[in-house]
Amino acid sequence: MTLAERVLDGDVRAAARLMRDIDDRFKSAVAELKTLYPHTGNAYILGLTGPPGAGKSTLVDQIIAAFRKKELLVGVVAIDPTSPFSGGAILGDRIRMNRHAEDAGVFIRSLATRGCLGGMSRSTMDVVNVMDAMGMDVVIVETVGVGQDEVDIVSTAHTTVVVMVPGMGDDIQAIKAGILEIGDVFVVNKADRDGADRTARELAAMLEMKHPEPGAWLPHVLKTEGSRGIGVEELMEEFEAHRAFLKSSGALQRLIQERNAKLFADTLREELFDRVFGAINENGDYCRITDGMRNRTTDPYTAVEEVLAARAFP
Repeated sequence: MTLAERVLDGDVRAAARLMRDIDDRFKSAVAELKTLYPHTGNAYILGLTGPPGAGKSTLVDQIIAAFRKKELLVGVVAIDPTSPFSGGAILGDRIRMNRHAEDAGVFIRSLATRGCLGGMSRSTMDVVNVMDAMGMDVVIVETVGVGQDEVDIVSTAHTTVVVMVPGMGDDIQAIKAGILEIGDVFVVNKADRDGADRTARELAAMLEMKHPEPGAWLPHVLKTEGSRGIGVEELMEEFEAHRAFLKSSGALQRLIQERNAKLFADTLREELFDRVFGAINENGDYCRITDGMRNRTTDPYTAVEEVLAARAFP
C-alpha cells in the first residue's frame, strides 16, 4: 500500500511519515497528496494567531480537551520559529500540549517556519489536508507569534481566533491594519491580569467602529484564563455559532474557494521557481548573473527578464 492509502486506512505512522516528507519537500509526497486530495474538505479548521506570549499554546491545550469531551478527533498543526543558525525549532508548543500525547484521538504535528513569513510554514496547508483526509473532525492551526501583518492564517482557517493579552503596552497596536480585519473571534487571554477588562472594552469599541455590511458576522470579544480553563466553554460556544453562521450565510463556500485559490497559487509559484532556478543553476546562468551583478555589468531586473524570455514566459 502507498503512504496515502495507509493514511486513508487510519495508519497514524504513515501520516506522520508523509507529513515529514511534505515538510522536507520530497517529490514523492506530491503523488501522495494527489491521492488524498479528493478525500479532504470535511474537517473544521480553526486557526489561532496573536503576539508572542499571549498564551496561545496553553489555550489550544484547553480547546483540544473541550473537543475531545465531545468525542471529536482533533489534529493540531503547531508552528514554531526556526533558528537562523541551525534551521531547527524548539517545538515548545508541543510541550504545552503534552497531556494529550497518549490520546489516540489527538494528532499533534509541529512545523518550523523555515524562514516563511505570515506566521505559518510553507507546508502548513498540505499538512492540514493530510489530517483532514485521515479523518480528523477538527484541525487546529496555531501560528507562530506574529506581528502586525503576518496574517496568512485567514486564508487557511474557517474560523480565525485572535488571541490578545493585557499589558502589551501600546493600545494603538490592535487598531493597525491586519489584526482587526482577520479575526472572527477575539480573545483576551490571561484575564486575571490587571487591565484585562480595559483591553476587552477597547477591542470591542474598535470592532464596533468597523461598520460591517448588513448580514455580516459580528466578532465578539471573550476573556479567558487558559492556564485554568476559565472561559473555554464560552469560547467553544462562539466557535459553534460562527461555524453555523458560515453554513447558513453561504460564506463557507467563499472561504473554501479562497483557500483553494491560495493553495493553487502557492503551489504554482513554488513549482515555477524550482524549475526555473534549477535550470539556470545547472547550466551556469545563475553564477553568470550573480557575477554580473557584482561587477555591475548587469542588473537583477534585466537578468530576470532575460531568464523568463528564454523560457517563453510572456
